[in-house]
Amino acid sequence: MTRRHDDQAAGLRQMFAHSRCRFVPVVSNPHVAFGGVMLERLCTAFAERGAKVLVIDAGERAGEAGEMALVELGQCIEPLSTQISFLAARGLAVRFVDAGGSTRGFLRQAADAAPGCEVVLMHAPAADLCRMFAASRRGAVSAHDGDGEGEAPIVFADDGPASVTHAYASMKLLAQRADLVVFDLLLGAAPASPRAERIAAKLASCVDSFFGAAVREVARIDPAGDATEPASGALKRIAAARFAGCTSAPSFMPSTQASGGYAAHAHP
Repeated sequence: MTRRHDDQAAGLRQMFAHSRCRFVPVVSNPHVAFGGVMLERLCTAFAERGAKVLVIDAGERAGEAGEMALVELGQCIEPLSTQISFLAARGLAVRFVDAGGSTRGFLRQAADAAPGCEVVLMHAPAADLCRMFAASRRGAVSAHDGDGEGEAPIVFADDGPASVTHAYASMKLLAQRADLVVFDLLLGAAPASPRAERIAAKLASCVDSFFGAAVREVARIDPAGDATEPASGALKRIAAARFAGCTSAPSFMPSTQASGGYAAHAHP
């Protein structure tokens, strides 16, 4: 009887392992020069809430996963601090694709491999995120996965024309293929940039006019800023939105190990 109860308990633990885990799509942008810094600042915002974060970097400039990824994924996850873990995963998700075209299984496997993880930041190109988060695709992460609301993708851009064009194209792809029509924007630009405010307004106007999407929040990121400084109000709101409606959401708290040195693992 004891063995049977142990087996049942193990099954229940597995069933509810991700009840509090949020999968957050983060749209990579190869034209952003300081993408690693922007991911680091995003990690800071979640870590200030006391959340344990797994960063899965499958962006165009990310490193490839180790040889053990398909055998023991946990062996490829590197702890950067007490709150932040990191997985290099370029090209890995497609190895988990199912018959319906979904790669949601990869997210589940990654969360399994990082016990206690509360937030998974899935940094990848828009086309890859469509396979994981499309609302209409069978098996994809739905609008009510976990115990919170659906996740608005977080889009990276800077004040260069190529990055802005790429960000717009990514939002259009996610809207048309994945039915994701609300976005948060992280805009990398120096505080004195004369273009940043105009770029954010133009992006918001274009996505609204041409395919009915909305830019909900814009957070300016100074590429030369201190990665350990507290998150801005806009960045805090972007993190807080991922816990909206969750009674067990962590509250903001100081974190001296927020970023965990992510930028050292990311390509510029």
